Amino acid sequence: MATLTESDVEKLFSGAPQYFARSEGHYTGAPHPSVAFPWDEELEIRDLTDHTQIEDKAWGNVTAWPHITRDVKSDRSAAQRATEAKRRAHFYPRCRERPNMLSMFGLEKGSVGYQAALELSVADALQEEQWGFEGLGARLPAVVEQRQKMLTSKDGLRHVDEALIMEQLIKNGHRYSEPHPRERRVSSELYNELFLHILHPPTKVLDHRDPYSLAVQIMALVKVLAAPNMWIDFSHVEWRIRLGQLLWDNPAEGDGEDGASIKPGDSASDIHEERYWLLLQILLACELLIRLDAITEGEELGMESIRPAEIHRFEKDANKAVKWSLILARVWLENIEVVMTEPAERAGAQEKPSGWLATLTKRMSLTRDHGSHSHHGRGPVYAIKGKYVQRQVDGLAHFARRLRWPEAESYYVSKISDNCRSVAEGTPLNTPLASPSTRADSRRSSYFGAPKADAQPHRSPSRRGKISTALHASGWLSKSYVSGLMLPGEGLCHFLMATLLENDPEALSRLGPMANLCGGFVYSGKSFWSTACIVGRVLAAGKGAVECMGWISSDVTPQGLGDGWVNVEVEETPEDSLQVDKKARIWGKKAVEKESSVLGGADPSSVFPADFIIPFENVYRDKVPPVLDIELKALSLWAPVDSVHTTPTEDHGITPMSDLSKVTQPPQIHTYAANVTFSVTDVDTELTSEYTYALANDINFVTAHPCVPSTHVKIMKSPSSPTIQQVDLSGSGAVGKTASVVGHPLHKNYTYTVLHLSELLAKQDFSLESLLGSYSSAAHRPTLTPSPLDDHAAKVLVVDCITGFQPQPQEHEIPLSPVLSRTDSNISGGGGGGSLEGALESASKKMHSETRRRQFGPTWRSWRGRFVQRRGGMR
Repeated sequence: MATLTESDVEKLFSGAPQYFARSEGHYTGAPHPSVAFPWDEELEIRDLTDHTQIEDKAWGNVTAWPHITRDVKSDRSAAQRATEAKRRAHFYPRCRERPNMLSMFGLEKGSVGYQAALELSVADALQEEQWGFEGLGARLPAVVEQRQKMLTSKDGLRHVDEALIMEQLIKNGHRYSEPHPRERRVSSELYNELFLHILHPPTKVLDHRDPYSLAVQIMALVKVLAAPNMWIDFSHVEWRIRLGQLLWDNPAEGDGEDGASIKPGDSASDIHEERYWLLLQILLACELLIRLDAITEGEELGMESIRPAEIHRFEKDANKAVKWSLILARVWLENIEVVMTEPAERAGAQEKPSGWLATLTKRMSLTRDHGSHSHHGRGPVYAIKGKYVQRQVDGLAHFARRLRWPEAESYYVSKISDNCRSVAEGTPLNTPLASPSTRADSRRSSYFGAPKADAQPHRSPSRRGKISTALHASGWLSKSYVSGLMLPGEGLCHFLMATLLENDPEALSRLGPMANLCGGFVYSGKSFWSTACIVGRVLAAGKGAVECMGWISSDVTPQGLGDGWVNVEVEETPEDSLQVDKKARIWGKKAVEKESSVLGGADPSSVFPADFIIPFENVYRDKVPPVLDIELKALSLWAPVDSVHTTPTEDHGITPMSDLSKVTQPPQIHTYAANVTFSVTDVDTELTSEYTYALANDINFVTAHPCVPSTHVKIMKSPSSPTIQQVDLSGSGAVGKTASVVGHPLHKNYTYTVLHLSELLAKQDFSLESLLGSYSSAAHRPTLTPSPLDDHAAKVLVVDCITGFQPQPQEHEIPLSPVLSRTDSNISGGGGGGSLEGALESASKKMHSETRRRQFGPTWRSWRGRFVQRRGGMR
């Protein structure tokens, strides 16, 4: 038997995804996981992904990765004009959110893709809090001293007047939006602007060729922005979310119900001063980004040259905090405009805004009297406004419709439109910015739940945080979303749901002001769950479930629970809790690629056709598995733990949720243990059993990556042998029996065993190792499973949730769009999907049926079958 050549292997695995983990360069953190089709040129194959696309322009800020938004109701002419306007070159920092938010929305509802699965162990949420910036307002003395040092340094910051900050932000906004052709005089103008008004000029010549070059200005700005203990580090997830709180929350309002608002230790002057430093940071980042864009465009047009040494120095000096400031600058310039307006006459009593969008426009009266709130010397008034308010509101309406929000069509969407039309200039909030001064420390104002007590025992950080906050109409959460000022990461998912709730008075009154945006709630006969919650990820596979932007809508509600928020107690698995940060699997780049190689780690020069098999999971030698009918009977919540008063004792046993539901209007969100109960009926014997499983582990379900079977080969095999007998690259072979190719061959080094769901139910207390060991040599093993060697037991357990589950989909019934598969788990005969199907139709027709079943299976499969399959896959 002849070995396969390199060309043979490439043709054999044409259309098969290959998995990589590569570093992007120095100072870029953990390696970057990626999936590629290196042996295919067809775009319909190379564009296959294991995640869905972003479906609305309003949600584009969820990721810093380049992406194409699949806007269902897009204005093609407007989109084309916007694309042409942005066609010029721009600087792209090698810094993105972790995990990749695109990959967090796997093809199957409640699942994640390959990249997110690896990056969760090095997620941004695992970082410790930024030292010195624990609170919203007052800073530690070290931060104050660093800022004073920068202001007095000969090559540091000048004392920048607040009005100058706003005027310069206006100027940068104009520069960014116009097509600015590159001219030599721009560099000197930018130099004078920067070093006469914002920074002190360098004390020594940095570039003898051109002392006024853009590179000199860039180095000076990077030096200031990279200074430690001075600026907010937006690589921390918490600060990406609280950005809007610092800009829009008004401490003078004194909202005592807002648990995530200003604490007593954070005085109004503290907040105003931190707002000053935030706007100054935004200004410096915009100045840096404008110059980086200019030098990038000049390089693209051949009008500017960048030396390799300058690039290396920038990558070294521009730390993660600087690059996240650049991301903030891009979001600001894309979505925010600053305008100067005439100061309004001071009324005797300030009126409350009439609509929830009426306070979107944030006006700041900038005066030189920083120490008081007197307005006798009233200066110019500047308004910070969102450029695309209507786009954001339309995106919110889209989110409501997709989640099937109660009365979304008849009430909620029309209310949003009415509020939109009521927005004009906004209401002045009379909150002057404060200039730098020294002040005392304050208590923490946390958006991420309660303050952390030092006495608490050490626990491994969770890869998904717990986000608790207070909701109220016209709150800073709504303003953050509607303005579009949102940084990449999970924050957009929280902003969407918070804005949805803050603008539905009925929902807000029934659910209460406190929200756990990483948990779930029951409202109007439906339950809504964050995908950060294991209950949401499990219910996503059920009938009637819908997923949109990190939230699951389900018709399944916890037994005995009325309207209200819940938090679910889960634990990290021991393996996951140990493999985080520097111990994460993602750092083993070579191991990741070797363990997923199509050749199974074998020597490429000695690969034979007999080294591969055609894997099947539903071919049984002796006993045919029973036909099962499985139904979800109940989702139950129990209360062994109270999220507010955690004092479990022997006197308080575990009680069902139904008993607790009698308490009217609980003041806080409580934590419960969750379990699901299924009934399993053997159709032949009509015997029914019930099984209850605790949802106690915070596991993730990883979706299978779609592939396209190779069209270049014909595979022959003997009926008596599981291995491939011959690979005919000419396609004209007649030896043996032609295999029905439903995918790609599997190398025999990837040993596995298949276990039917009915047997798994009988052995549910077995460990994974026990199941692999006991079933590797079992007589009822599928005939096509290779017999493992004595020292080479099966490594993977495949749970068969196909055989015996009826009905199976026909080829023409399988939806061709991954977007459609996430909207509903019921088969719908309605129209409206024709235009969506066309995008992936060609590649989907080639996609082998088994991959397509995994991708779209919950539409037809029984609920329980899907759940066990995914658990088996994760273990």
